[in-house]
Amino acid sequence: MTLLARSQGRLEVKQFLRSREQVVFTLAFPAIMIVVFGSIFDQEIAPGVGYTQYFVTGMIGTGLMTVAFQALAIQIPTERDRGVLKRFLGTPMPKWVYFAGKVLMVAFIAVLETVILLGVATMFFGLDLPDSGTKWLTLLWVAALGITACTLCGIAFSSVARTGRSAPAVVTPVALILQFISGVFFVFTSLPGWMQNVAALFPLKWICQGLRSVFLPASFGTQEPGGSFNLPTVALVLGAWCVLALVLCLTTFKWTTKRDG
Repeated sequence: MTLLARSQGRLEVKQFLRSREQVVFTLAFPAIMIVVFGSIFDQEIAPGVGYTQYFVTGMIGTGLMTVAFQALAIQIPTERDRGVLKRFLGTPMPKWVYFAGKVLMVAFIAVLETVILLGVATMFFGLDLPDSGTKWLTLLWVAALGITACTLCGIAFSSVARTGRSAPAVVTPVALILQFISGVFFVFTSLPGWMQNVAALFPLKWICQGLRSVFLPASFGTQEPGGSFNLPTVALVLGAWCVLALVLCLTTFKWTTKRDG
């Protein structure tokens, strides 16, 4: 990573931390959701598996999607509207530095948010952390592929909103729908079959499934579609989304608005 990329990454992180609304929504909101849902629903959903233990895996997956897909798909149109991207084009800075800064910001926030969520769930709801090197490795590669796919999807989807003001209205419903159909709030196999099929087309469902293999006992794999956590398919689908989203980024990304010409 070059000095330019690191400098751009530090700038992006500073800008994020200066926005109290963003910090609270991105970092505190998922933790609050765990406290609320964990306090209300304390029953077991399977032998030895409490609802909170299941819900935490979904919230970690949602956190990765929020800081990558949702945040970038809203932030980039706003910067495009304000002329930030146009001014960036007028500098000798290589274009890739802009995206490198976004990637570093997403990685920083994702790690920080995951640590916060695990800390809250462990201290207050008895979440068991991974007990083997294999599970920690699985957590790392699922998170890495998930963040990559969601980051690229966020950059690609940033071209959908016509203005920065309309971006939250365009992006937020998509993120919410994906959460409800991907096994975040409800046990995935309890959802209607058609809903499971739709969710299987998008990364969040596979991120959550991979995370469940890390934090839930192996016996819970029988509750998954196909009767197992199916990690090879998780890797294959997330990898495919990384490639597809990269192609969309390269072919659809817009540096300027229509009024800029």
